[in-house]
Amino acid sequence: MDHLYRGRRFILSKRTSELIALLALSTTLFLYIHTRDLNTKLKEMEIRIQPVSMISSNQLVLSDSGPPAYTGVKATMKLLESTGQMSTLEPSLLNNTKKAKINLIFFNRVPKVGSQTLMELMRRLSMRNNFGFHQDRVQRVETIRLSPEDQAILAALVSSYDPPGVYIKHVCFTNVSSFGLPEPIYINLVRDPVERVISWYYYVRAPWYYVERKIAFPDIPLPDPKWLKKDFEDCVLSEDRECRYLKGEIREGIGDHRRQSMFFCGHHPECLPFNTEGALERAKRAVERNYAVVGVLEELNTTLTVLENYVPRFFKGASKIYWDEISRYYPINKNNFKPTVSEEVKNIVRKNFTKEIEFYEFCKQRLHKQYLALKLPELIT
Repeated sequence: MDHLYRGRRFILSKRTSELIALLALSTTLFLYIHTRDLNTKLKEMEIRIQPVSMISSNQLVLSDSGPPAYTGVKATMKLLESTGQMSTLEPSLLNNTKKAKINLIFFNRVPKVGSQTLMELMRRLSMRNNFGFHQDRVQRVETIRLSPEDQAILAALVSSYDPPGVYIKHVCFTNVSSFGLPEPIYINLVRDPVERVISWYYYVRAPWYYVERKIAFPDIPLPDPKWLKKDFEDCVLSEDRECRYLKGEIREGIGDHRRQSMFFCGHHPECLPFNTEGALERAKRAVERNYAVVGVLEELNTTLTVLENYVPRFFKGASKIYWDEISRYYPINKNNFKPTVSEEVKNIVRKNFTKEIEFYEFCKQRLHKQYLALKLPELIT
């Protein structure tokens, strides 16, 4: 029978050829990067849970001379002590979970802040803590700002799930109770806004990103190779349109995930202009009035502890599952194709992210206050 197949030509469609080429490129780069970074990955496998005071973002930092300098939770604690506010901190005054009228979490996750990891953690917790787990399907075009009609539809969808449960979607803050429906428990995560925009920049250029998109939506055209190869530092230094980050600028589309605060500000037109006071104040108000917990990626131990104590029905045992299972064996969405960006370039970008940085610091201080209100032994001095 072999002679029947000799000389036979197999003709592949253009779509299949593109997919094979993408897979080959992705596999080659994947193997190269993983070989190069083997030592780093081995060190990451050694991560174990530690007291909050021992984690780098929360630890006590000693200077070479003079009095000690404090960072993270310690810095907030010293500030509150100096103003007499430390003694008045109470978890009941800092927890919006009690405002919820339905035992349902709405996680309107921000991209590139570790939300995939938190989502995986919640999926595992749903099996252990017995609650429903629901997430939005993959979208061809992610629409995060909705019309009032679509907001009402989303609010109805969130309310339709049987409690206890969680619903997860990339979308701006949607006030479910404003549509006459029971208030859910809102949670979210934030990240240093400059690190986040760098992460997004390289995430949408990673080969595996387009492999996944091509598989899900075969008719999506491949991007321009020049755009894929564009370096972030060169983009900033050359004042490329994509990396200028101008105050008040309004842009939509795949390249405009610069406005972390918009996921808290909501759907109002005032939330659209980049790095403005109006958007900042709306986002702050939503966090204070509506969100039970807004975690911080760089302070994960603190975040997990606050979630366990402020939303215990859903997050009981979260720290153990994260450190014993997810962080050690299931790194999620880590982009090994992202090169190091110099502090000089980051500082250029920071100058245009002043309101976004202020919002990030606001969320961080609120998280610190929630943690300190618990009066845990490791922070008693």
